Amino acid sequence: MQSNPLPSESDEILLAQPRGFCAGVDRAINIVNEALSRFGAPIYVRHEIVHNKYVVDELRAKGAIFVDGIDEIPRGAIVIYSAHGVSQQVRQDAAERGLQVYDATCPLVTKVHVEVVKLCKDGFTVFMIGHAGHPEVEGTMGQVESGIFLIENLEDVEKLNFSADERLAFVTQTTLSVDETKEIVNALTKKFPKIIQPKKQDICYATQNRQDAVKFMAPQVQLVIVVGSQASSNSNRLRELAEKLGVPAYMVDAPDQLRPEWFEGKKRVGLTAGASAPESLAQAIVARIQEFGPRQIRSLDGVVEDVTFSLPKNLTHPV
Repeated sequence: MQSNPLPSESDEILLAQPRGFCAGVDRAINIVNEALSRFGAPIYVRHEIVHNKYVVDELRAKGAIFVDGIDEIPRGAIVIYSAHGVSQQVRQDAAERGLQVYDATCPLVTKVHVEVVKLCKDGFTVFMIGHAGHPEVEGTMGQVESGIFLIENLEDVEKLNFSADERLAFVTQTTLSVDETKEIVNALTKKFPKIIQPKKQDICYATQNRQDAVKFMAPQVQLVIVVGSQASSNSNRLRELAEKLGVPAYMVDAPDQLRPEWFEGKKRVGLTAGASAPESLAQAIVARIQEFGPRQIRSLDGVVEDVTFSLPKNLTHPV
């Protein structure tokens, strides 16, 4: 359901706050750039460093080579693990090929990896709430050989055949917000009252902040543009959230993907960007929107993020 035109002196573009890069993405891209600067091309990256075509294309042009498998990398070469993290099998394969590893796994993801290993070591069965096939899910579940099960929906919870008295725990894909996992978490805790829950700080702050910003922005606009690539889980969720709030929403990762007809009759347009989308791309898309007709730009109030993650010590202080 579309809202009525909102009164304003001129057409506007409202910018969500916060939007774009999170600390984990910023760190991962900096690691690739630092490695290229220090060692020169080529630098191999296992999986897309972050899920954004613009970023990946830019790094590829500088000499980064993105691969899906460790077996695609020459022996002894340099490899960087993406922000999503990798399984223990990937680490073992890299060691066997004698690769020089720089780990760009987001520290929030690494924290979940450590917890999964500890829980399984302590005799817990672990449920992971997440999306099948997502590299973060594959990496987290690949920290242990057994004892972890994927939960994607309520039907998966219903199928679980465990006693309420068993040692059970759950973790979540970090790019899912509290709102997205609420129904599944409620179902798990109802079925297994003694289940161990993750610490609140394990939820990715950036995912929650960007979704909260869309909730604040959506009632004020008639259209939402999400800057993000199709492979980006958190960007897709931003688009879905805007639509759920009754506002038409489109996701684009290049200015030429915008369509003039989307903006016809829309006085206020909202713009946000997924955690893997650079601000330079967001600004290029804002500029393209302005070509369809004059619009004032206004930044909305919101959380100001000051989280930073340091680069790996073996990259900044090589032995």
